Amino acid sequence: MNQKEIKSVADNDVMMNKLCADSVELIHFARNIVAKQLNVIQIMTYYSLGKWIVDVQQKGEKRAKYGMYVIQRLSGELQREFGRGFSEDTLKNARKFYLTYKDRISETVFSLFAIEKSETVFRFFEENQPFIVSWSHYLQLMRIENEEERRFYEIESSKSAWSVRMLQRQYNSSLYERLALSRDKESVLQLSQNGNIVTKPEDIVKQPTVLEFLGMEEKAAYSETDLETAIIDKLQKFLLEMGKGYLFEARQKRFTFNEDSYFVDLVFYNRLLRCYVLIDLKVDKLTHQDIGQMQMYVNYYDRYEKLEDENPTVGILLCKEKNDALVEITLPKDANIYASEYKLYLPDKKLLQEKLREWIDEEENEV
Repeated sequence: MNQKEIKSVADNDVMMNKLCADSVELIHFARNIVAKQLNVIQIMTYYSLGKWIVDVQQKGEKRAKYGMYVIQRLSGELQREFGRGFSEDTLKNARKFYLTYKDRISETVFSLFAIEKSETVFRFFEENQPFIVSWSHYLQLMRIENEEERRFYEIESSKSAWSVRMLQRQYNSSLYERLALSRDKESVLQLSQNGNIVTKPEDIVKQPTVLEFLGMEEKAAYSETDLETAIIDKLQKFLLEMGKGYLFEARQKRFTFNEDSYFVDLVFYNRLLRCYVLIDLKVDKLTHQDIGQMQMYVNYYDRYEKLEDENPTVGILLCKEKNDALVEITLPKDANIYASEYKLYLPDKKLLQEKLREWIDEEENEV
């Protein structure tokens, strides 16, 4: 093969590579657009059905039996026309969806979709995004009674691309309450408006940290090494539990100072805070020696590991039992060291909700 033929083959390869790459990118784009539009259509269809059901029920007889009759009658008609997919339970969910989110859609937008059936409604959804997750997510979200908590999980599901299963896990693990109990009152209000925004070290600490996915029995005897190994084995789930921006660097990270060697259980880097995060595991009650040791670890990383443009190192003590008063008296006020109890089972959600309400009431009384 001469040089001209070789160049021709090479040029053809470049063109073919570009053709393949452009085609793949186009199909991904097209499928993404179709998926978004299908989601909008599905959500607006159920929203519209829910609105019509409520309108008919409210204008009809003021009896519970009549309300149920409306749903039964409509379900029968729709299933005769379209087959499965419009059961009574589905229409009940559509009604609940409308009642839960009716303030997000104006009469004009509703009319464009359900009455005029105009495609211009899609432009509104692209610009305003009143609904940001899938119908399956909203089926889970509608079960949350507290509006602020429900909004928090909706925002986090969208921003963090949670699957429905992950949404269920985060709700069952009381993520909202645990984050709220780690913040001041003003920051609690921000949770429902913006989700979990990580801007300072306190934002990455939860009270408690839930490790039920490790599969370790609460009453079983285990060592810190057992706990560490279980975390490494389930590292992806552990990172999801810890929160946003975590990158894993090492386990049992060794450093030497004055000819003595020390080992940090787990070393992470948080790209949002731009700092190292050191985690020490304690299977017993937290002691002042544990706190002092973490302070030494943090000091070492600040002086010898972090770069000039990085932020101060954060230390987190994951312990079976913590003592806030002990942490406060042992550390200076500006220390970037936090203690968080870990739980090997899902926490009692009602208990955490009560604790959060009591905490908010105390904050208001102090003001």
